[in-house]
Amino acid sequence: MWRDWNPLREMQALRSEIDHVFEGFQPGDWSRRLRSVFLPGRSARGYPLVNIYEDSEAIHVEALAPGLDTDSLEVSVKGNTLTLAGEKKPLPEVDDEAYHRSERATGRFARTLQLDSEVDQDNIDARYENGVLMVTLPQSERAKPKKIAVSVE
Repeated sequence: MWRDWNPLREMQALRSEIDHVFEGFQPGDWSRRLRSVFLPGRSARGYPLVNIYEDSEAIHVEALAPGLDTDSLEVSVKGNTLTLAGEKKPLPEVDDEAYHRSERATGRFARTLQLDSEVDQDNIDARYENGVLMVTLPQSERAKPKKIAVSVE
């Protein structure tokens, strides 16, 4: 068992994870991101977990975010950037000293996603159901593929 342990591999994995945490930081962006970047087990860049897929009409985003304070939930689009933000509040009836283990992160989060195509910002639909935030972003007419007739002479 100890024969398989490679400390250099372990250090490389740790370095890779640390590099991943700091990817995408822009100058002047540090204070906003550092407030929630070190949530236990999850960072601001990875919460909520998302599935993104598209069909011929829209881009669909499904964000797994159980236990949110729905009053704090914010969804915004600017250009091709979608931002999901909100807050997970701690359970009020449990004292910190009573915990044996606490793996569920609480606090504010914000996740920004770059979309592959332009969306119709006036017709975006967002709903939160059973711990999943579902956002439907219709593609703008300019982003939809156009069929071009070919004339044959």
